[in-house]
Amino acid sequence: MIRVVIFLVSVALIALGVAWVADRPGEVAVTWMGYRIETSVMVAALAALVLVIAAILLWSILRGIWRSPEQVSLFFRHRRAMKGYLAISRGLIAVGAGDMRIARRSAGEAGRLSPGDPLTLLLSAQSAQMAGDRIGAEHAFRAMVARDDTRAIGLRGLYVEAQRRDDAHAALLAAEEAAKTSPSLAWAGEALLDYRCTTGDWAGALEVLERMKSALDKQTYRRKRAVLLTARALALDEIDRDTSRAAVLEAVKLAPDLVPAAALAGRRLAEAGDMRKAGKILTAAWTINPHPDIAEAYANLRFGDSARERLARVKRLADKVPGQLEGALALARAALDAKNFIAVRAALAPYLSAPTRRVAMLMADIEQAEYGDQGRVREWMGRAMRAAGDPVWTADGVVSDRWLPVTPKGRLDGFEWKLPLAEIGVSRPLIDAIEQAPIEAPPGLPSVPPPVAKTRPPDKPPPPTAKPMAKTVDAVIPLVHAPDDPGPDSTLEADPVPETTSPPPLRDAWQRLRELFR
Repeated sequence: MIRVVIFLVSVALIALGVAWVADRPGEVAVTWMGYRIETSVMVAALAALVLVIAAILLWSILRGIWRSPEQVSLFFRHRRAMKGYLAISRGLIAVGAGDMRIARRSAGEAGRLSPGDPLTLLLSAQSAQMAGDRIGAEHAFRAMVARDDTRAIGLRGLYVEAQRRDDAHAALLAAEEAAKTSPSLAWAGEALLDYRCTTGDWAGALEVLERMKSALDKQTYRRKRAVLLTARALALDEIDRDTSRAAVLEAVKLAPDLVPAAALAGRRLAEAGDMRKAGKILTAAWTINPHPDIAEAYANLRFGDSARERLARVKRLADKVPGQLEGALALARAALDAKNFIAVRAALAPYLSAPTRRVAMLMADIEQAEYGDQGRVREWMGRAMRAAGDPVWTADGVVSDRWLPVTPKGRLDGFEWKLPLAEIGVSRPLIDAIEQAPIEAPPGLPSVPPPVAKTRPPDKPPPPTAKPMAKTVDAVIPLVHAPDDPGPDSTLEADPVPETTSPPPLRDAWQRLRELFR
């Protein structure tokens, strides 16, 4: 609407101007070379306008004739460039689709039509890689490196080709050059970081990480720096304790849940006499991630403490996160060292129905230390062999007995405290279910009832002269009658098997189970 109003106003103003000039015609006289021309102002203005328009048209015609060769050349160049663009597009689509024949043909056509185009070099390199022509691909990538606009992608291609032919030195040189050219390239920084970590150059790895800081988010940067500082502290632990302690304290600030950093910081601060700070760091790490290394470091904060004092300290730590298996195991170990067997059994009682391997092994140690009952020790050792696994440091399918900063495949911070993959989803039968079945005796032998455990106080062993109780209860841990420990039932020895000429009977499940402990 506004444009219509403006147009109408403009037309009205022009009409008024023309009318004003027409009402005042005036005269214009021109005398030139003996000629005199007289006319009105309106006619003179129209004549001047026509002359200007004619001059413009004449100049345009002359300019077009003068520039016609350039325009023809530009037309053919544009046509050639369009054909090259179509060839590049067709080739890149073929590369994505995996059509090697069309990709190679399009790369040749693009190289003929647009030899200096960056996408032509990229298409040539990718089609050569698809065809397995490593020499051609490397030649194309080197041509990219020579240009400023394709230098980064050329270095990336050289790095990939060096990795494919297992040339670590060439790959490192390409990554270093790319990192110098553009520090924001994440792949170059990761390659340098992995190389420094693989060679154990933790100081160099920290320098590379600082150059990569702008390309990483804050949380990732803090975690990687904490892991590198912990690795450096562990490497310097036996060489320079002061530098090691400073590095691990910074690592704890960056990642309080990093178990090896918290455990090492707690030990070094305890050695320096700063018990309060050591306890604070270990408690914070335990609250986030309960781990046996933290429990061990916390239990041994004070050198020379008695076993009872360590037990009280571990109990306070376990109470921070109740209901945790790691807390129960730490408390049971401390109680076993203090000879407090009641506390040991109370700590492990919730986990005896489905014990893990560490729980079963610890119960075997308890039976050995409290009663010296070799039968029950063997029983718990057997259950340990059949029990579910415990969390371990694992990465890339490899299990380690301690934390490592780099995995076997060179991945930083890859080890995790978890169940190995082989243990996930594996159901194991309980040994109690096998042992409660009645035992079928071979021909010629009386049947043997299922073994029944004797009741005894959990806090102390029965006196040597005590008689067996008449009333029995179902065994929590059924006794195994090993060949060298026949147990309370001696029927098998009292009634020997008569000699027969018949073939030996087949072994049942109970006999096969007993043979596991021979």
